[in-house]
Amino acid sequence: MAAHLPGGLGRLDGLDVRTSPHLLASVREATLAGKVPPEEPRAVIGASWSRVLHHGVDPDNGGHNGLLGTDELEYRRRSSPLGEILPVLREGLVSVADAAWHIMVVTDADGRLLWRDGSLAVRRSADRLGFAEGASWSEEVVGTNAIGTALITGTPLQVHSAEHFVRTHHGWTCAASPLHDPRDGRLIGVVDVSGPAATVHPATLSLVAAVARVAEGELRARHWSAVAGLRAMAAPILARIGGQALAVDRNGWTAAVTGMAPPDRVALPVSMRAGTLWLPSLGTCTAEPLPGGWLIRVDGRERTPGAGRVVLDLSLPRSPSVTVSGAAGNWTQSLSPRHAELLFVLALHRDGRTAAELAADLFGDPSRTVTIRAELSRLRRNLAGVLAHRPYRFADGVDVHLVRPAEPLDLLPHSVAPVVLAARR
Repeated sequence: MAAHLPGGLGRLDGLDVRTSPHLLASVREATLAGKVPPEEPRAVIGASWSRVLHHGVDPDNGGHNGLLGTDELEYRRRSSPLGEILPVLREGLVSVADAAWHIMVVTDADGRLLWRDGSLAVRRSADRLGFAEGASWSEEVVGTNAIGTALITGTPLQVHSAEHFVRTHHGWTCAASPLHDPRDGRLIGVVDVSGPAATVHPATLSLVAAVARVAEGELRARHWSAVAGLRAMAAPILARIGGQALAVDRNGWTAAVTGMAPPDRVALPVSMRAGTLWLPSLGTCTAEPLPGGWLIRVDGRERTPGAGRVVLDLSLPRSPSVTVSGAAGNWTQSLSPRHAELLFVLALHRDGRTAAELAADLFGDPSRTVTIRAELSRLRRNLAGVLAHRPYRFADGVDVHLVRPAEPLDLLPHSVAPVVLAARR
């Protein structure tokens, strides 16, 4: 099945979808048939339908790739930081969901349901849809839905009735909010409240998003408590060290420092190891493990990698990364969505872009230069010697390789930047 889906903002973007189930159904049917719908779908829904059509999901019955086994489900629960905030999520949402004949579910970053709680009757109905613990609720498997689509867009989202791609889900309404680990910004999962479409409440999405922020705050508080513990342990060690050194946690947040101005955070490679390594912001260093972190001694040699190679890997939709290689060593780090967008633009325009041009590329507004300069300042601290400015560009002599996803629609799927939307087409 193929269909042309409008790319712009449709009139449904300003419509209360709760009051128009028949209109939503007619919009879906016409759009999937390649006809002109009575109204355009919401932009986020239209973009999702395009992705799902490309994945070949059955619009009548969806798909199912099996439930996780008991051992795998328990392993994911134990190894995820979501377990630390589950009490906060339950306290904020389960009683409300139960009273409204809804259920609360928590998934990991793959869209696998790890926990489910709330109305027993609704849980039984969910079982008939395969909406059970261990199931995958990603877009690629079950089509447009609040969980899978929020995992891609990275923003809170409500999907109501026939906005769901799969017909058997049209009796449901779902409100989901992504959950991020504040230590590294990594997407760790989604919390969702789902139930019968007839019981949708206008405040559900706001409540879910607010509880998600409270839960992330709990993770943040636990993080800073751990940093304080590392500081108390590392301070006596640093007092005996000459030269420049610092103690950082496993995510690079500075706990203690000696002989240098304290950075808030040091960008560590994905595969951190003991021994000599090169860090873009510090140069050549020696790393030693500490309980809960690392002791890093700055050698004072080679602050830049020299003319080398940069690989911007955007092939995995949810895991963009950059790898820098040079005479001083190799370094790989995951990228935030905004930094991935900026590096993508600079990889396209090797001759460079001004702040105004980048603002137009990312926001469609050349006046938003303050945001651009702030983000690039952070990027340049992590990519010393790799990025130049006036105009912003990759430094001369750096060999840049851009790795795109196999499918254009999977290019930075969270992004609504004009330059990315154009590249997907």
